[in-house]
Parts: sequence; structure tokens; C-alpha cells
Amino acid sequence: MRIVIAGGHGQIALRLEKLLAARGYEVAGIIRKAEQGDDLREAGAEPVVLDLESASVEEAAACLRGADAAVFAAGAGPGSGSARKDTVDKGAAVLFADAAVRAGVRRFLIVSSMGANPEHEGNEVFDVYLRAKGEADEHVRGLDALDWTILRPGMLTNDAGNGLVRLEAHTGRGPVPRDDVAAVLAELVDTPATAGLTLELVSGSTPVSVAVKSVAGN
Repeated sequence: MRIVIAGGHGQIALRLEKLLAARGYEVAGIIRKAEQGDDLREAGAEPVVLDLESASVEEAAACLRGADAAVFAAGAGPGSGSARKDTVDKGAAVLFADAAVRAGVRRFLIVSSMGANPEHEGNEVFDVYLRAKGEADEHVRGLDALDWTILRPGMLTNDAGNGLVRLEAHTGRGPVPRDDVAAVLAELVDTPATAGLTLELVSGSTPVSVAVKSVAGN
């Protein structure tokens, strides 16, 4: 199984790459800078250099051909301004989803954000971010050619994950370690029955594999 991850050098993506590689999967991570490649190789992933802010759909599709699943885990980052929320958190996500359709990759996961909403009001950078994420999610939901799952984590932390989460359509706000977000994504990749679901994720009391199986059975 080949899985291609956008935002391959991100904190969640690097964790996810290690988990998927440990499962024996062929993993590729899309990165903007060639010098980030060693970190991906260390995680067990093949680095693919492509700037999704300036790439064409066809260029992105070329990176996805032959893949069994695609994961959008890119983000403009907390230090970026409103413009990059639009070009990365929305624009790159839309491009990557369209590229997956063109490449014939059905399984598609997107890391969104709790509170993402295209109608979110406000003019602060975080408001723009929530709108951008919401608009990207809406675009993905409209693509019938994708078996998509949208994951909306709560406040991300670098605490060590304990593998215990709450994963539901609506969880309410709360923190969640990036370790556990990556673990949930790895399980979602292996659980196509979660296609068509938008899920919120926070720390909880349910083991990751049980939480994913539970939502897949609903």
C-alpha cells in the first residue's frame, strides 16, 4: 500500500510517516524544500519535492499516481499571515484533493481543525484560518470521486501521546497530543469504512483502534 502525505515535514506528518512505515507501507511525503528530505528518510518516507502553493493540479497528480491513499496534513503554520491561510490551508488542500481525483486515488484524509467553518466570522488571522479550513473541507465533501474522511483535532500539544482519545462527530473542545492525532490518522488509513465522516478528536479514555472501529460502525 502506497500513501502520499502533503505537508510531509510537518509535525503530525513526520509522526504519521514513522507509524505507516512501521506497518510496512510505502510512504511518500511532499515537501517544499529538498533539505527537509533527510528528516523524511529517517522517518521511513520517500521525500517528494513540490510546492503545493504554486504547483498545477497535473504536477500534484503526478506525485499521487499509483498511490492507494492520500493524506493532506499541510498547514501554513502559526506564524503565517492571512494570505497564506488562503493559499495553503485552503488553496493547497483544494489542489491536492483535485489532484487525487485526477490521479484516481479514492481514499483521501484531510487534517482540518475543530471549529473550521466557511461561514466563520471575524477578521483576525485565526478567523481567516478557520474559514480557509472550512472552505477546504466543503470542497472535499463535494468530490464524489473521493472516499474522504475529515479529521478535526482540538488544541494540538507536544505532550507524549497515550493512545487514549475521544473521536466523535462532535466532541467539544479540548487538547490532543500530536502523537495521538498521527495514531488516529494511521488507523483511519486502514479503515475505509470511515469514508464520508467528519470527526472531531480530543484526548479521552478510548484506545485509538477501538475509537476508530466505533465510528466506522455507526
